[in-house]
Amino acid sequence: MNQACRFGIEEEYFLSDANTRGIVRKVSPAFIRAAQQTYPDEVQREMLQSQIEVATPVCETMAQARASLTTLRTGLAGLALEHEMLLLACGTHPSAAWARQRTTDASRYDGLMRDLQMIGSRNQICGLHVHVEVEDEDTRIALMARIMPFLPLLLALSTSSPFWQGLRTGLMGYRLAAHGELPRTGLPELFIDPADYRSYLDTMVAAGAIRDGSYIWWAVRPSDKHPTLELRIADSCTRLDDTLAIAALYRCLVHHLLRRPDLNADLTPATRGIAAENLWRAQRYGIHGGLIHAESRSMRSVPDILDDLVEQLAEDATALGCQADLAACRDIAATGTSADVQLAVYEEARGRAGGQAAGLAAVVDWIASETRLDRSGWARDERRGGNAA
Repeated sequence: MNQACRFGIEEEYFLSDANTRGIVRKVSPAFIRAAQQTYPDEVQREMLQSQIEVATPVCETMAQARASLTTLRTGLAGLALEHEMLLLACGTHPSAAWARQRTTDASRYDGLMRDLQMIGSRNQICGLHVHVEVEDEDTRIALMARIMPFLPLLLALSTSSPFWQGLRTGLMGYRLAAHGELPRTGLPELFIDPADYRSYLDTMVAAGAIRDGSYIWWAVRPSDKHPTLELRIADSCTRLDDTLAIAALYRCLVHHLLRRPDLNADLTPATRGIAAENLWRAQRYGIHGGLIHAESRSMRSVPDILDDLVEQLAEDATALGCQADLAACRDIAATGTSADVQLAVYEEARGRAGGQAAGLAAVVDWIASETRLDRSGWARDERRGGNAA
């Protein structure tokens, strides 16, 4: 069995008007041409014109992923600015109105919109997807269930969507609520065995409900195109360091479960139900609310759960050479996610400038500066209170 756990990262971004800070309804064809000519293998369109996605090559080290995403973020952000747009890595755009969105002209998206109708237009969200290589198909399918109890922690650490339609939602990760309107989302089912999963997928395709496995949008799934288990629960992370930390944590978890075939091998519907409750708690509170610890039947804080898990994964991190990026998860838990900073920026700017619009504009500016890795205008020593300098 291959336990090198090669991986790839996909990030989805919003395109925002640099002057109004609002969402772009119709993207300039010149920008798309420039982006695809500059990054022919890394950039692709998303269902809505206001979104774009990048993908790294297959990586063996975290340094390779960092270099690829640094190039893509800075390069695309620069191209966007040339076309009077801002590139934003976040789960929801702070002020975008979904009713004003336009669909990208492509046969796949045309078919999706005919099927999904209004909720397709409401799918104005961006996520972080991490693929980790697991060559054996049966093992990939089994891991999809075995990794389920860890998904709420991964969501909590990635939360970057506290706003929706220009309003504070009260949630740190609203993206998952919007995504849940779509069919075949949320936690995967608990299949009896790999054959049971394949029977489900084959039946769905044969009946014409879906074309292939890429129309299943669970929080984690076996990839339809690659021999990978794909993480889909995370919000698009504003800070590149957070993206890499979450990718390292997920990669180590896959490696650990491959080493420990006994771990989470006997999940039950009750286990899935607790994971679903913890997902809600991660959406609502991010890193600040407790998660249910099934073994002790108690509520434990995210930092405490993470501390224990990082220790548990130490051998895996050493084997994969990602100790520093895994340790960075503790920084997120200690000092805040993107959602924490967005809310702090919003409140500071709203109070200083005296209005909601000013607060939302300041949030967009902070997200844009972090996405393009330009920290010159922001105080970096207070991650939960990153204000304009």
